[in-house]
Amino acid sequence: MDFLAKAWQVIEIETGALQGMAARLDGGFSRAVEILKDTLDRRGKIIVAGIGKSGNIGHKIAATLNSTGATAVVLNSQNALHGDLGILSDGDAVLMLSYSGETSELLDLLPHVKRFDVQVIALTGKPSSTLAEHSDVTLDTSVDREACPLNLAPTSSSTAMLVMGDALAMVLLEARGFTEKQFARFHPGGALGRALLTKVADIMRAGDQLAQIVEGATVRDALVAMSQARSGACVVTAADGKLAGIFTHGDFARSYQSDPHVGDRPVADFMTRRPISVSADSLAVEAVQTIGSHRVDDVVVLDGEGRAVGLVDTQDLARLKIV
Repeated sequence: MDFLAKAWQVIEIETGALQGMAARLDGGFSRAVEILKDTLDRRGKIIVAGIGKSGNIGHKIAATLNSTGATAVVLNSQNALHGDLGILSDGDAVLMLSYSGETSELLDLLPHVKRFDVQVIALTGKPSSTLAEHSDVTLDTSVDREACPLNLAPTSSSTAMLVMGDALAMVLLEARGFTEKQFARFHPGGALGRALLTKVADIMRAGDQLAQIVEGATVRDALVAMSQARSGACVVTAADGKLAGIFTHGDFARSYQSDPHVGDRPVADFMTRRPISVSADSLAVEAVQTIGSHRVDDVVVLDGEGRAVGLVDTQDLARLKIV
């Protein structure tokens, strides 16, 4: 058996299922986003219910909603009629997940849910099912076939439901104007949280750790400053303190090859003018993005008046666990 060929076949089947689902998207999706947004604007919450694999997908959808500031709660459908229905309140929105749309536990639950002043959004592969018929909005997650070679195990269908949930969550995020700073409030741990909550001023090299010379200095002066600061780059400033350029060990190596006596020459002849810079008040994540997009090792930090006040070295980001 060619294992890679089989794996490609699974991926192709599931990819095709997603493309088919995307082609069927219509106004119902927009209506679903509006329902969820209105619910959250009224301080309501999103209730997610499903059984089996759909229930597993529901847990992931709820987790994604919560991580983006959209309050979501998973309702245990099997325990709902024995007290768990207490999490439901008037004004909530309910996502019900069932590929067949005929799951008995959800259909038994549906009449009791409808007694509340809520709106029901069905994610189902059967738009003509009982669940779809009694829902306010139906999102079609049907697939031509499962990726399972027996066409039995939920694979393409569960993937389609998962992606539909991601689409809802991400469009809802944008509709609500959810920002990176808000995202950081829900992800304080790990590198992501540190990058989003930490400012450039908190991680930059400054004071004795900042190699800095004036524009009239020599290359030798720059090397001394870098050695003392244990830095691979030196910030060059004009007489008024404004940024003039940056000189790196790489600049020295290249210039030394053409002139072994380069040490006595003005650093201004070899420095990079108008180097990449960031504001000291910007978030650390902006420095990370700047370093990545410009493919540089060092970024100069400026204050509000354009004066060089620090340097962010890409090696520091790993040490500080920003990346």
